[in-house]
Order: sequence, then C-alpha cells, then structure tokens
Amino acid sequence: MTDFSSTSPLARETMECDVLIVGAGPAGLASAIRLKTLADAAGQPLSVIVIDKGSEAGAHILSGAVMDPRALNELIPDWRQQGAPLKQAVTCEDVLLLSKHKAWRLPDWLVPGNLHNQGNFIINLGNLVKWLSDYAEKLGVDVFAGFPASEVLYNNEGVVIGVATGDAGRDREGHPKMEFQSGIEILASYTVFAEGARGQLGKELIEQFQLDADKAPPSFSLGIKELWEVPQRLSRPGLVVHTTGWPMDAETFGGGFLYHLDNNKVAVGMVIGLDYPNPWLSPFEEMQRLKTHPAICQHLVGGKRLGYGARTINNGGVPSMPTPCFAGGLLIGCNSGTLNASRIKGSHTAMKSGMIAAEAIFSALSAGRRHDVLIEYQHQLQQSWLWQELTRASNFKPWFKKGRLTGLLMTGIEHWLLPRLGIRTIPWQLKHHQPDHATLQPASQCQKKQYARPDGILTFDIPSSVYLSNTWHEEAQPVHLKLKDRGIALTVNYALYAGPEGRYCPAGVYEYLQDTAGQTPRLQINAQNCLHCKTCDIKDPRQNIRWVAPEGGGGPNYSGM
Repeated sequence: MTDFSSTSPLARETMECDVLIVGAGPAGLASAIRLKTLADAAGQPLSVIVIDKGSEAGAHILSGAVMDPRALNELIPDWRQQGAPLKQAVTCEDVLLLSKHKAWRLPDWLVPGNLHNQGNFIINLGNLVKWLSDYAEKLGVDVFAGFPASEVLYNNEGVVIGVATGDAGRDREGHPKMEFQSGIEILASYTVFAEGARGQLGKELIEQFQLDADKAPPSFSLGIKELWEVPQRLSRPGLVVHTTGWPMDAETFGGGFLYHLDNNKVAVGMVIGLDYPNPWLSPFEEMQRLKTHPAICQHLVGGKRLGYGARTINNGGVPSMPTPCFAGGLLIGCNSGTLNASRIKGSHTAMKSGMIAAEAIFSALSAGRRHDVLIEYQHQLQQSWLWQELTRASNFKPWFKKGRLTGLLMTGIEHWLLPRLGIRTIPWQLKHHQPDHATLQPASQCQKKQYARPDGILTFDIPSSVYLSNTWHEEAQPVHLKLKDRGIALTVNYALYAGPEGRYCPAGVYEYLQDTAGQTPRLQINAQNCLHCKTCDIKDPRQNIRWVAPEGGGGPNYSGM
C-alpha cells in the first residue's frame, strides 16, 4: 500500500512505494502493467506509482503512428477482447521518392524490409496510452496525472531514492502565491524514468552517473504532425504513405508520412533530422511545403485540419544509447533511445524495454534488494528481440549523414539485399561523431530559405496551428525555458546564426523583437506556446537553453492525435 506522511506546512509531503515510474507513456505504463501482472501471479503485494506531467494520461503523447503490436501481444495477449484501440490494420502502402512536382513509387518488390508494415496498425497513440492507463489502474497501479517530476532525490551515498514533483502556485519571479502548493517527495525502492526523448531528469542522470561515457553523441529528429478530416470519397482506410526527397535539400535528413485512419481521418506529417546545417531552415515551414506536393495534397483537398503537434524523437542508434542502469533506477523507452529510426516506430520498442525493466525489478525486489544497480536489466535487454531489432536499425541515420544517395543505397543494402542473402546481422556499425547542436553553420555561409505565405486552406501559420494543439500554461508562473546566459542569445545566436530558435521552434516560442529605434533586438520567450517538444534544448548551438517541466497539467492537450 502507498504510505502518506505529512510534515510541516513549509516542507514537502512524502509518499512511499515499491516502484516509482516517471512518465505515463507506452514504456512507463507497460512497465507498470508487467510489474503488477508478475506480482499478482506470485501473490505478492507490490505498490507501483506512475506520475505524468500532462493533464491526463495521453495528453502529451504524439506519434504518427503505425504500430507494431508485437510487444502488446506479449504484454496483454487478449488485448483485442479487452478492447484496445487498435482498429485500423495497414492494408496497403506506398514509398514515394519526391521531386518538386513529381513522385516515383518504389515497386513493392524493391521496398526494403524496414518499411514493410503488414500486420501493423494505424493508431492514435494517445488513445492507446489512455487505455493502457485504465488497464494499469484496474490492476492496482496508482496513476497520477498533472504531477511533473522536477527533481531527482538522492541519499547521502548518491543513490537515487525517488523524485520530487514540481511546486504549483508560484509567480513569474518564483515567489509563492496565495494558492501555492509545495511539490511532493515520492520515495521508492527503484525509480524508473520513462520521460520520452530528451527527458529533463534523464538528461541529469546521464550526466550525474556518466551514463554516456564512451558513447556516441545522441541524435534526434523533430516530428511534426497534423490530423485532417477528409471527404469520404478520399478516405482510404489502411493506406500508409512514406516519402523521401523534396522538400528536403540534399544535406538534410528527413521524410514525410501520410496515414489513412478510419472515420475519414488522415494523419500527415514530416520528420526532420535536427542535425541540419542551415540556420535559415524552418521545420514547420518545410512540413507546410510537403502538403503542397501533388502526391500529398490529393489526399487532403476539401478536407479540414483538426489537430497539430510536434515532438522530438531519438534516432542515434545503439552506439548513442546511454547505459540504462544506475544505483536506484533505470532509463527506459525513448529516455534511453530505444526508437527504431529505420522503421519510424518507437511504441513497441518502448513497451518492450519497460517490460524487461519490470522483470528485472520484480526479481530484485523478490530477493529483498533495493536501491542497487540493476545490471541484469542491461543483460536481459541485450538478449531480447528488441536489441536485435535496434542493432539492425542502428546505421540508418548515420548513413544519411553521408548524403541522401548514400543513405538510400545503404538502406537498400542493409534492409533489402543482406536479408535476401541470408545475412541477418549487419557486419558493420556506424555511429554519430557530432551532436546536433554543433552542426549549424553561420547564416552568412548558407542560402536563405524563402517560404510562401500560408493560404489558410492547405498551409497554415504557427499561431493557428498551436491553437489546435489545445496548449495551455498558467502565465503567472516561472518561465520553464531557462537561459544560462541571456547575452548569448544576441552575441552568438542572433549575430552568428540569425536567430535560429525563431525558426526551429515549431510553436513560435522564441521571437526576436526590435526596440522602438529599430536597432537593438530583444529575445522574447512566449513560454505559454510551448509544445514540450524539446527541440530548443537539443538544437540551441551553445546549449544555452534548458527545458524544465512547468506546472503540472500545462502544455498541449492532444485529442485524437
């Protein structure tokens, strides 16, 4: 059972449990469900708490999404009978190479195995997460939404013993308001961090325990997605379309996707590597351009845009994955880089990592252990089908760093030719050598990109897009986007790179404004627009921007996304 104890009004309340999971996404909830399933089967009491910063489970979840059900089959074998929201199976798929005005469809026999989607489902991942949350609660898991984990708690030996949630009710200067509520300390025998890509606390833990020692730098992409409702005559439920080529230039990693769901819904979006060199590039505008291509707009004409969102994803591969275990806890899911970039899929891999973590934790607790290093998690991870899949996919983005032609050629060799030759293990491994923030070139050395004005029918501006994400933050709270040195924004970002944060942010959070004389620019941070995508934390060229969790419940409230 969960233990509550109150202290003085100025101190934090304390909760205790056996296992604390930070993040109610696919990884965290799969871990919680597996823990309780194991405990129930063994007849052992086990208290599991899951906390999430969103207003409800699934509120901050964003993905394409085409889902491989392999991990769900293992976690909940009768998920169909239980009513899991996987309704639309993939029925057909197109892989398109785009020029500005034309599209070439890759013959089915030539499509590499990583892009085959037979047996997969086109889903709303947020709906699945809500369903998993309900399933976990029925098993006895305590799921608390609106509680952002803002601080890792350590004991005197430097061992992780839990987290503290963020305070609520502070003004912009950090002073308590009348409605102030202190955060809560949640203590656990083991703490599992499932925050998603570039998790705030995961980032701290990687540095604290040097989990990235001898690892390649991480690499990320930004995914931008819109949800449309289209006329019934255009609806093709089960169709999956992936694109490469235009509108990306040859030195930028990226591609488009378009998925036909049921009920006349279409998801369209783009994934753009955050290692792009041109500071004039705007991922948001590139995604708008994609929709104007004849091969894409034919699916949307006469339709209505219903939703918008953005989120970063890991695609550094195995060499970039941090050591996932440390004294008192684990990193799982995208917090540890488990996304398969070559398949553009991360839900099933995140879930499997959470399930393996649960098995390692339950075994340790059953043996009377707590707060130690669960090295067996890493061993079990490396013996699983998950590790085999990630190893096969590991070279995908590094090859594209060498150019689009090289990337396409080597993807064909690794995922089409070698399997046909009976070679399941790729005999070479590449890794990144440069973090994404170090790739920007001075604006003076790059071609300035010109983007067309939105027409309000097919293409749109950022303010109207953010409105569709249902993003809300209490304005009278400390700004959760921290600048280590405010002067760098002008002396480096603006002077050298022409203010790239005004373009790489897909929510219009950063604006350079001129003073009344029109001479000295000023950086304005519109934190209330933040989608929690973490792009700024990753791409800022001097790593001067630090993203921290705002008050609980703030941020996007994605619906049907």
